[in-house]
Amino acid sequence: MAQKVKVSPQFQRLCNQFARILGGEHEIDPGPVCFVSRARKINETILGRRTNSPLVRYQLFSFESLDKSGRALCLGETAARQDQANQLIRNLQKRGIIVTALHNHWLFEQPRLMYIHWESIDNPIAFARKSKESIAFLG
Repeated sequence: MAQKVKVSPQFQRLCNQFARILGGEHEIDPGPVCFVSRARKINETILGRRTNSPLVRYQLFSFESLDKSGRALCLGETAARQDQANQLIRNLQKRGIIVTALHNHWLFEQPRLMYIHWESIDNPIAFARKSKESIAFLG
């Protein structure tokens, strides 16, 4: 059962706006942590079987540890086709976001997927906009 987290109205509004920019569903976890998930349509198979698993198709974003200046620890993750990985990394880096990981999750998937993780200490709204701009070409 989900735990009800008590947060300020300001944090709630910020989380709502963060989710709206990213086009996803949000929840607030203890901390508080604003967590956003966004489903994508990916035409993907693993071991020859079609998959719509959230483990494959969801993009994930969060922010937490909001300071008095309005900056927070902001994190993001998405899957990208292997031929899209370099473009996504360049898009994030040119917006001042640190790319922390590039790796696969699955074997025998078609097309080949790479998972990219990124982080920044930033205003959550600025981070959401930068992330959205960076991933827009993924569809």
